[in-house]
Amino acid sequence: MTKDQAQLRIEELSRLLDQHNYNYYVLAAPTITDYAFDMLMEELIRLENQFPDLSAADSPSKRVGGEVTKQFQTVQHRYAMLSLSNSYNEGEIREFHNRVVKTLEQEAEYVCELKYDGLAISILYENGKLIQAVTRGDGNKGDDVTSNVKTIRSIPLKLKGSYPKRFEIRGEIYFPHDSFQAANEARIEEGTAPFANPRNAAAGTLKMQDSAEVSRRKLDCWFYYIMGENLPFKSHYESLQAAKSWGFKISSAIALCKNEAEIFEYIHDWEKGRNELPFDIDGIVIKVNRFDQQQLLGFTAKSPRWAIAYKYKAEEVTTQLLTVTYQVGRTGAVTPVANLKPVLLAGTTIKRASLHNADIILGLDLHENDTVVVEKGGEIIPKITSVKTALRDPSSKEVSFITHCPECGTALVRSEGESAWYCPNSYHCPPQIKGRLSHFIARKAMNIEGLGEGRVELLFDHGLVHNVADLYDLRYDQLLGLEKTFEDDDGKLRKIGFREKTSRLIVESIEASKAIPYPRLLFALGIRFVGETVAAKLAEAFPSIELLMRAQYNDLIEVEEIGDRIAESVLAFFDDLENMQTISRLQQHGLQFSHVAKNTMLSSVLEGKTIVISGVFETFSRDEAKTLIENHGGKVSSSISAKTSFILAGDQMGPSKKEKAEKLGVQLMDEAGFLYLIKQE
Repeated sequence: MTKDQAQLRIEELSRLLDQHNYNYYVLAAPTITDYAFDMLMEELIRLENQFPDLSAADSPSKRVGGEVTKQFQTVQHRYAMLSLSNSYNEGEIREFHNRVVKTLEQEAEYVCELKYDGLAISILYENGKLIQAVTRGDGNKGDDVTSNVKTIRSIPLKLKGSYPKRFEIRGEIYFPHDSFQAANEARIEEGTAPFANPRNAAAGTLKMQDSAEVSRRKLDCWFYYIMGENLPFKSHYESLQAAKSWGFKISSAIALCKNEAEIFEYIHDWEKGRNELPFDIDGIVIKVNRFDQQQLLGFTAKSPRWAIAYKYKAEEVTTQLLTVTYQVGRTGAVTPVANLKPVLLAGTTIKRASLHNADIILGLDLHENDTVVVEKGGEIIPKITSVKTALRDPSSKEVSFITHCPECGTALVRSEGESAWYCPNSYHCPPQIKGRLSHFIARKAMNIEGLGEGRVELLFDHGLVHNVADLYDLRYDQLLGLEKTFEDDDGKLRKIGFREKTSRLIVESIEASKAIPYPRLLFALGIRFVGETVAAKLAEAFPSIELLMRAQYNDLIEVEEIGDRIAESVLAFFDDLENMQTISRLQQHGLQFSHVAKNTMLSSVLEGKTIVISGVFETFSRDEAKTLIENHGGKVSSSISAKTSFILAGDQMGPSKKEKAEKLGVQLMDEAGFLYLIKQE
């Protein structure tokens, strides 16, 4: 195929795929099968790979993701993203209406919309093309998440029809119930804790570094407001209908209301109907329709005077308390959970409710077999808000918080000023051991791929790991074939285990983690109160683990952000013999327990080699990659030539560099291969 032929076919495929995306994700009326769509997409990607200069920024192939973003740039909003004033009863809606009429000195027409429970987004379009997508942030500044937003199929990359040259459109990105359930099932299958709720999961997904993973999560978006200079609309409702014709997903649930009675009718209808929606809402938004009236009403410092949100009361039901059980976390904190007689609440069957701590149980005056009121405010595990004491059996006993750990039998302790009780048996209490292992392998810590809570538990149950140092003794043949079947909360049987590909990935990832920098390793150790920021501060102040271990109380509290509680926790950690033995074993395995000075030579393994860096990396930044190359004797070049030894190729490598490397026969080395090469030395 010639380049001209390829360009024509790419244009045709792009047009077809854009239309099919619109049919499926906006109109909910697909006209081809998923398989046929995938075949068209595969053909487009193949042609774009063959002719990279023909790949447009708004190509449908960008929906698939693949771009990796290490840091999200902070962007100043052109128009502030203000919050809405909230109301919780009809009286406050009447007050809002009266204020509007009094200020305008005339009646107003309103637009009522569903209040989506997701993540606010502002998207800039120029000449019909998506240019930039920014989160709400603090209302004045937000994060640029353009590459991730482009993977959401219902958001148009280019518009249809006649549209303004430049405008912003506001919307709400959310997790549909089906996508959320599928994502949680996948996490359970991997042995990872399920997401707490769709709203938080959507926010977390939009800030993921890998846009391909964002694409797989299948987020969606409703749009609800247009902003720009000299827009050709007199009313909000008119602008939304126009946006719908340009290809935006605008809800059919919006309604024009001419008076209070119609507003309340809308509120009552959706209070009954919200549980039938395939996504979450938490209320209704009421906006003055005409733009000239909106301008007259203006804004307060925090919110527009021409709009208000009516928040639905969290749904609640009454059911019976069956038992109270106790869960032990990574730090030893013991959390009580109420097990309930199953009851339907907000469209789901509720079997458990959080009790948080001993003080909550005491405050509720909870007794065995009590009739309790349960409220669901968006979390997977709802909470008990009150007890129907009038229905209590006079002979029922008071629920008393346990005195000993339910897992290992150790007497619980409670520090002054803290609400939680703790099991102090840190190194022999199974859930604490498994919790520390899960923390150690996490993406922000040692980033050991393939492992999750379920597989960690499997390794622990088979006696293969008892502390984090044991991970570095694991062999491929020990993992292969291990599996177990378990029952999830819905009673479904699931299987988790180690197959060939997974086992190999885990072993390779464990080996690669030996090059993780000292600050992240310090965070991974799980010292109580030492998060990512504190770990970085400690590593900066004490550039090696030996210096940190020798630090005294006064040395520690001189470090920025280190107070009494953190200092005492660090001292206690290094005062424990088991911790010291674990660190010694990790040192023997070659983990990075010190900072490397920029110009320190570690080896000559790269001596005489000229290396080009391209793309982004999981373990280190480009500057850190340059330092690593120089510390091992290599030279970094910005351009590819016949003298280039190899290219250190990360995700999002430039297509022109890749093409030139192929022409010159220059080797591409990925991150794992590079770490293995320098680690061998």
